[in-house]
Amino acid sequence: MSDFLVVGGGVIGMMTTLQLADAGHEVTLLERGACGRESSWAGGGIVSPLYPWRYSAPISRLSTWSEGYYPELALRLLEETGIDPEYRQKGLLYLRVDDEPRALGWARAVGKPLERVAAEFLYAKEPSALPGCDGALWMPTLGSIRNPRLVKALRERLAAMPKVRIVEGCEVTGLQREGRRVSAVDAGAERFTAGEVVVCGGAWAAELLGSLGVGLPVRPVKGQMILFKAPPGLLQRVVLMDGRYVIPRADGRVLAGSTLEEAGFDKGTDRAARESLWESATRIVPALAGCEVEHHWAGLRPGSPDGTPFIGRVPGLDNLSVNAGHYRNGLVLAPASTRLLVDQLLEREAILDPSPYRLEGRLNTTM
Repeated sequence: MSDFLVVGGGVIGMMTTLQLADAGHEVTLLERGACGRESSWAGGGIVSPLYPWRYSAPISRLSTWSEGYYPELALRLLEETGIDPEYRQKGLLYLRVDDEPRALGWARAVGKPLERVAAEFLYAKEPSALPGCDGALWMPTLGSIRNPRLVKALRERLAAMPKVRIVEGCEVTGLQREGRRVSAVDAGAERFTAGEVVVCGGAWAAELLGSLGVGLPVRPVKGQMILFKAPPGLLQRVVLMDGRYVIPRADGRVLAGSTLEEAGFDKGTDRAARESLWESATRIVPALAGCEVEHHWAGLRPGSPDGTPFIGRVPGLDNLSVNAGHYRNGLVLAPASTRLLVDQLLEREAILDPSPYRLEGRLNTTM
């Protein structure tokens, strides 16, 4: 029997497993498909909420802590696995922001570098950006990470750790309860036991907890993205306009996203979304119109009522915890949200006040 059983092998589940194993614990990680192949793989990798001044303080606190941790994590994974997650801190340019005074006020209040820059600055940074802008908002500290490589590196590191067991292709079908404890986790014909169970199931978290009568208000929200095969150097940094964004990779490729769709667990792509994403991307960087669209995909975000994740113990159960409901910011908040939960599991001093993220008063339960 492992010390910990982590259900869900996305970036949240894998970072949780890594921290628990770093602390010397035996961890079993269960993943219904392949680790890191759901929303962790499908997102864009911007290490910040898109418009951070529009989010609540609890989300901002998680985001700020995570942003400071990503450079260290990327270097560690490169050293330990040889896989470069491609953390790039080249800043972000915001075009056509309609609540600019609010943005600048937020930046002053939290001490975040954000300023209004003139057109000359904008086009010196990104000559290919939408022509005719009179300026932009500039956040120089923003970074991005190549999330498919991040999750590949995390899995590689975990696979090399003697105290970690990874079980993929293992869909959990139910959680068994005895008194105030989860006694077992069923996955088809297999049954797993552990001292502590942690559900990091992303968009599927509510279904996982449903067998215990726990009403976790997390739902799937589909997002579609496209990838341009652009020449290296066409775009150097993230550019955001009208809620859509383009993200450069080190090899020149450019991601464009993303849609927001209430479509249940459907991960299909469609022509209308592709055309909408193409139009948004080519408005932001007109030269992308001459580049091949190399890939088009969709992922399922774990939507929650206000975007604040559920982090902590499930009320009424002494050995079941949850880390889910990050909505559009799973990758953004992953380092802080996993550290916050692991601090509680190991009874360490927490990096942040855990109370805004607790489950008490935020879910319906029939237990």
